Amino acid sequence: MGLNFYKLSLKKRIQLLFIFLAVLCISVTGICSYLFAARNIERSALQLKQGILKKSVQVMDEHLRHIVVSSYSFMLNETFTQVMKDVRSNNTADYYQNLSLLQTSFAQLKLVEPLIDTAYLNTPIGDFFSTKDFPDRTKSFSEEYGVYLKQESWNTLWLGAHRNELFQWKGNALSLLLKPIVLDNHYIPNVYMLVNMREEAMRAILEQDLMNNQVQLFLLQKDGTMVIRSKSQQHAFNLERGFIDHFSRGGAGDFNYTNAKGENLLVNYSTLSMNEDWVLVSIQSKADLLQPLKQIRWLIILIMLFCIALALILSNLLASALLKPLNKLQRLMAEVEYNDLEVRFNSRYEDEVSAVGYKFNRMLDQIQLLIQEVRTSEQDKRKSEVKALQAQVDPHFLYNTLNAIFWKSESGEKKDVSEMIVSLSLLFRLGLNNGNDITTLQQEIKHVEQYLQLQQKCYENLFTYSIHVEAPSHFSISMLKILLQPLVENSILHGFRDKADLGSIVINVYREGGFLLLQVTDNGCGLDADQMEKAVNEHGTERKGYALSNLQSRLSLHYGESASIAFRSIPDIETTVTITIPIM
Repeated sequence: MGLNFYKLSLKKRIQLLFIFLAVLCISVTGICSYLFAARNIERSALQLKQGILKKSVQVMDEHLRHIVVSSYSFMLNETFTQVMKDVRSNNTADYYQNLSLLQTSFAQLKLVEPLIDTAYLNTPIGDFFSTKDFPDRTKSFSEEYGVYLKQESWNTLWLGAHRNELFQWKGNALSLLLKPIVLDNHYIPNVYMLVNMREEAMRAILEQDLMNNQVQLFLLQKDGTMVIRSKSQQHAFNLERGFIDHFSRGGAGDFNYTNAKGENLLVNYSTLSMNEDWVLVSIQSKADLLQPLKQIRWLIILIMLFCIALALILSNLLASALLKPLNKLQRLMAEVEYNDLEVRFNSRYEDEVSAVGYKFNRMLDQIQLLIQEVRTSEQDKRKSEVKALQAQVDPHFLYNTLNAIFWKSESGEKKDVSEMIVSLSLLFRLGLNNGNDITTLQQEIKHVEQYLQLQQKCYENLFTYSIHVEAPSHFSISMLKILLQPLVENSILHGFRDKADLGSIVINVYREGGFLLLQVTDNGCGLDADQMEKAVNEHGTERKGYALSNLQSRLSLHYGESASIAFRSIPDIETTVTITIPIM
């Protein structure tokens, strides 16, 4: 019986486990039920709020209509007609008499329509208003509303919430701008009436039918401009292009919207009939709407957790018997991940896992052979790359030096030319190092000293230098050659380029633990340390960072991640470049 069990396929044994995992169907059923209930609640809420929104639109339309009717009724009384006759005849002599007569009409206008806060009549013979409203004389009517008066083809114009500048009360107001019709039903040029309603009063009408504080109502223009702003608004969703596009066709409707904060919103909208450019919008968070479903959700989650726990317990018992070979193979693979290629699989089972295990053994044998081949190939490649990078270093400063020797020769400075040629010869002899990439610190110091002497001849009175080695015993330390010269070259060519006073280069070599630190400090113009480290590490190709990026490549190829280059700079005070290499 035991022998037959070992011959069962892995598929057959895994099927036994799936029998116990059938309890997961409960979670699938629960999730589907939750989603179905959430969708129905969402749809019902949208339909309900659309009905409420239409009623709010009717109420708002009725108030706006009453404001328009009250305003035109104001224009039908005899006092207003008499004022318009004086306007037509340009009679300015009776201005104060007419202003006094209109006070009763302004008062009656507010009594007829309590929403009206202030009214203002602009005419060529003067402006008329209720003297009790404390007009502000610092702003003229044309300055405040001139941009609207220039628009063509309008009789009434509704203005959304804006700063009330014509009266001393400086709160936000909604305004109705009209062209009065009097005297044989004809317009009188340059006569306009402005009726202001306080935003707070209009907002109170807007929100009076709200069932709860989860729903926010907004009155917007079709371009997204806010007409009446909700007090609880925390996000300028009305400025988002994807939101206002829904209102371009007008009418009424609903949609789901995700704002810039990632909040899911249920939106209903309906256009006002009194002003088709205004849209009443209701917004409710989907999360708030589905709050009552939280208990159902938590119940589903608890059932799911219980079923998962039960399935885990039973599957653990079964897997310990059925998946033992697979677990063993998995542990071996984990050991291989940590570079242990000596492990091998063995099992008494004769199933698919065992077959894979034995193939895994053959794969490890092949990997070991390939690794050895790759290691040998990489060593050869590294040597070639180091030599190629070294060949890039030498021509770089050779060009600069030969150019200086040429100009000195042209100037007749034969002694300097002779000394520079001797220094250059010694520099190359030390740099070539008999074809070896590894030199000693002593040879490296001599090499950079020859370079500094050479550059002092090229750039007279540009800089001074000093070299400090922590201990004489350090001179025998082996290291990659030509590491200091690119740093010194960078200081001379870039650090002292725009410097008026004498430059200074200080080379310090010291030891910290198992590392040797080569430090070059100058008092040049400085550099952006973060940008330079990024450019060097990314092997930038700009000429300014050429030598340093080349140096970083050589360090990486020879020392790997053990070596590094660090930059620290205070412009015009001190710039330090530090190379850290392991001591071989």
